[in-house]
Amino acid sequence: MADPTSTRAPSGATGVLVLESGEVIWGRGFGAEGAAVGEVCFNTAMTGYQEVMTDPSYAGQIINFTFPHIGNVGTNAEDIEATNPHALGCIVREDVTNPSNFRNTQDFVQWMTVNGRIGISGIDTRALTRLIRVKGAPNAVIAHNAKGQFDIAALLAQAKAWPGLEGMDLAKTVSTTQSYGWSDGLWTLNQGYAANSANPNGPRVVAIDYGIKRNILRNLIDAGAQVTVVPATASFEDIMAHTPDGLFLSNGPGDPAATGVYAVPVIGQWLDTKKPLFGICLGHQMLGLAVGAKTEKMHQGHRGANHPVQRLNDGAVEITCMNHGFAVDADTLPGNARATHVSLFDGSNCGFELIDQPAFSVQYHPEASPGPQDSHYLFEKFVGMMGSK
Repeated sequence: MADPTSTRAPSGATGVLVLESGEVIWGRGFGAEGAAVGEVCFNTAMTGYQEVMTDPSYAGQIINFTFPHIGNVGTNAEDIEATNPHALGCIVREDVTNPSNFRNTQDFVQWMTVNGRIGISGIDTRALTRLIRVKGAPNAVIAHNAKGQFDIAALLAQAKAWPGLEGMDLAKTVSTTQSYGWSDGLWTLNQGYAANSANPNGPRVVAIDYGIKRNILRNLIDAGAQVTVVPATASFEDIMAHTPDGLFLSNGPGDPAATGVYAVPVIGQWLDTKKPLFGICLGHQMLGLAVGAKTEKMHQGHRGANHPVQRLNDGAVEITCMNHGFAVDADTLPGNARATHVSLFDGSNCGFELIDQPAFSVQYHPEASPGPQDSHYLFEKFVGMMGSK
């Protein structure tokens, strides 16, 4: 990490990260040129950087990857969780090398350039991670200029002026704008994704898209459901027009309290139907708000593919994929909500269910992508609640 007081680019520096507190961290830029402002967070996953960059939950964020070899397997058209990347940029330790994977179709530097995303290599990512752990996730500007020319004062002013994720509704910005059906199933080697594999006799699920990952939809299909995706702002009437047997609340970015302004009343109306409901990540937080609980901004958040979560009914431990900077305050859950999962890292709530109706949610990502598959059973549990048509 460079001298925080330095504003002159060192020799060879073509990338810079300027924190709102004034630290200036120099590196080598790659990908698109320009500047972007957002929150810096760290991700500890050892694989799946393309899925991370395209996860809509990372909107408004700059990813600091703790694993040093990011980009070495290249990219392909299958390992994406949305049409476009949503993370603003990424920070990596080592320079991106030539891809070495039989599935590669475009190297990571080119992919970042084409998709307008900024990268910086040559950073002490573990030092940056420790800074985040101590001080919390900071607002910052990531910038890349091939000539090494930066107006540090202007970048610092931009970082300080950014309001931060707290109070920010980003679900609307990443959600679909119109409803659509989904029918592709899970991926297998040499075959790709199972196209048009929805069960025509399966229960009908409406999935509210707050920033949904494609692998969630694939897992719902694999579990036997028929799936229709609707926008984050869909009304209760919009949802019921699809005659659903169950409602799914997706992951997504931003402050759940801000998204809840329009989402919670709709969820409340659904709960009155007593039909099955399943929420993941932001969807978990939305269900929490809908039953009267509160959410809070975390100091550093949970992001990675190796987070241990304990299942409270039998004590089993699931290794999970996580990506969230807000959490449900377990102490505010109402009497009809029972905690089902807890993080073994910090004891935060990672799941609850309602005891008086078929509704449950988890804070982590059972669909993984990237990550372990310990929690795929939750999709089968949800579809099983609805039965067959």
